Amino acid sequence: DKLSELLCDPDVASDNKKLREYSKEQSDLQPTYDAYNEYKQVSEDLEAAKEMQGEKLDDEMREMVKMEIEELSTRQKELEELIRVLMLPKDPNDDKNVIVEIRGAAGGDEAALFAADLYRMYTRYADAQGWRVELMDVNTNDLGGFKEVVFMINGRGAYSKMKYES
Repeated sequence: DKLSELLCDPDVASDNKKLREYSKEQSDLQPTYDAYNEYKQVSEDLEAAKEMQGEKLDDEMREMVKMEIEELSTRQKELEELIRVLMLPKDPNDDKNVIVEIRGAAGGDEAALFAADLYRMYTRYADAQGWRVELMDVNTNDLGGFKEVVFMINGRGAYSKMKYES
């Protein structure tokens, strides 16, 4: 809420550097904030359902309350795990772009075809994540494979998800 107030401040709005800094901080914190709010709501709903369970209810209603308690308990555990993961410190490089090099290496035409398949796999994955792929260098063979392909993946969180690819 404090960041939202700062972003609405005319002094901040006129300073592009501060505006960018506060906007980035807000967008980094938003998933955690949303998960926490949902967790609070689920916890309140779970307490209300447990209170209802103690009241006099007919069999059908008691079964419905029992099912709701099970669903809410499961969701609460999922949210606890999500919040635990979201609270882990982030790598400062996580929002950077990635340059990927794929080489056909030994294996001739089959290795070049495999390199082309890998390139297509990475570009489709990048598209699914909402990232942009920029081809930097390519050496093809006669069969449509790549002896070598170098491309950059631009987008939020690209490095965090691609840093273990090697």
